[in-house]
Amino acid sequence: MERKLSAILAIDVVGYSALMEADEAGTFDRLKRGRKELFEPEIATRHGRIFKLMGDGLLAEFGSVVDAVECAVTLQRGMAERNASVAEDQRFEVRIGINLGEVIVEGDDRYGEGVNVASRLQQLAEPGGICVSEKVSKEVRQKLAFAFEPMGEQRVKNIAEPIYCYRVNLQLPRAAPVGRLVSLELPDRPSIAVLPFTNMSNDPEQETFVDGLTEDLITDLSRCAGLFVIARNSTFAYKGRPVDVRLAARDLGVRYVVEGSARRAAGRVRINAQLIDAVGGDHIWAERYDSSLEDIFAVQDEVTAKIVEALVGRLAGQPARKRPTSLEAYDLCVRARGVSFQTGLGAREARMLLEKAIGLDPDYAEAHSLLALNLWLGWLFWNEPKETNKPRALAEAQRAVALDPNDAGNRWGLGIILGHERRFAESDAEFEATFKLDPNHADAWAMRSDLITLRGDAVKGVEFVKRALRLNPHPPGWYYWMAGQAYYALGDYQSAVDALRKPETYRTTSRRMLAAALAQLGRLDEARQEAEFFLMSDPHFSIRHWATSQPFDDEEVLQRFVEGYRKAGLPD
Repeated sequence: MERKLSAILAIDVVGYSALMEADEAGTFDRLKRGRKELFEPEIATRHGRIFKLMGDGLLAEFGSVVDAVECAVTLQRGMAERNASVAEDQRFEVRIGINLGEVIVEGDDRYGEGVNVASRLQQLAEPGGICVSEKVSKEVRQKLAFAFEPMGEQRVKNIAEPIYCYRVNLQLPRAAPVGRLVSLELPDRPSIAVLPFTNMSNDPEQETFVDGLTEDLITDLSRCAGLFVIARNSTFAYKGRPVDVRLAARDLGVRYVVEGSARRAAGRVRINAQLIDAVGGDHIWAERYDSSLEDIFAVQDEVTAKIVEALVGRLAGQPARKRPTSLEAYDLCVRARGVSFQTGLGAREARMLLEKAIGLDPDYAEAHSLLALNLWLGWLFWNEPKETNKPRALAEAQRAVALDPNDAGNRWGLGIILGHERRFAESDAEFEATFKLDPNHADAWAMRSDLITLRGDAVKGVEFVKRALRLNPHPPGWYYWMAGQAYYALGDYQSAVDALRKPETYRTTSRRMLAAALAQLGRLDEARQEAEFFLMSDPHFSIRHWATSQPFDDEEVLQRFVEGYRKAGLPD
């Protein structure tokens, strides 16, 4: 049985039976002409192939999902033009669904779930509209100038799992790449993205080490107030993919791009790095380094200094961060970065790695800071014992700052934990220190939004999370959680729903907030369904326990959340 990955486009005429009943011959003729004059030529132009014709529709296969979506948009616009030129009783509309999935090949025909899902998406589309799957949206939303509006999870006939889908808005070209809450105009200072360095070692185990080099270069560059630096999560979206630096720069909203490679073997490391002006097309700087592993941090510092000098000249730099004394501890910490903050299991794995790192290098500040945050998240979100995790999290965060007060990551980590302890003045001081050390710290801006919103200033909460999203255009899902929370606190429930239905955050604990926002909009059936889904993942949730565990400093905002949770049917 041959299988292949294809983009499948399904088209169906709206109200076909009624049209045939009213005027069988005329309807058949108009449908036939529309197929010959519009559908077949346009599908062929976009390198598609019709593999099945039905009385009122068709199925087509495309090798490119971009071609499939562009074809669908052209077809709907063509239908609108044709309808405008004929009498009302001679018009007909179509629905279009597009899926990207595996299909079974049998001669010229195609079968399987990839085809079935496309047909179901077509049924979910509005007359004259296009509905696409989440896979399609992810593939094309940075490449096409159409807005993709989330429709949430939809249950459809004969498909076991719900389908998360999007509506293509044909009238609303995106002002910013789809899925973002901010525009990506170039900043008023040199802007830069560091793409993931390529691992040139024969050993795939060195992938983590090379990723760590990239992350540390981003961290060190972002400490320069004269630069605008894109966060790690966004640049690592390009990992393992062939990259056109011009397109990447446009996608991230920067002018300059750093790319490079590294090879680690036999106690030595070789690094190649280059700085490119993606707008002008010039290579500004390139260098090759060959050194012992013991000198790796000195090499990192030199690469950072060369890039800063090339873009903004020699600056009085920030006080240096404290480097680890053990390369083995560094490797463990880099591995922990990759699994932190995602799931309860990831937090436990990170803690194990970090405790080993601290055993090798007790004064490794970053290891203490990451350990603190994973302990804090463990009791706050993943039902781990508060009595042990909470005080230890605070102690580890304080230890990290004591060891290295010049690392912004340590300062914001302590700031968020102090904020949740309701020690607001101390928390504010830590965040002020964070942004003085690193004005580009996207995670810190997003976390600052959390605390400032719960303290009653949701306007600033929105402002801060938008700043975080500009620095991190492909963010982790919890950024959208923070955005949804800030909009909810403002009473802008539709914007909260839009943020919380982003696929990056939708299937997480943020679902309870989505349920509340839907309930406040009067969409109670949807709200209760989302509440049920949330309780499957957190069956012990209670509104009372949640309210007492959050650092609210504004009773009105707290009651707004409590009201929404109750309307959605969450337990008191």
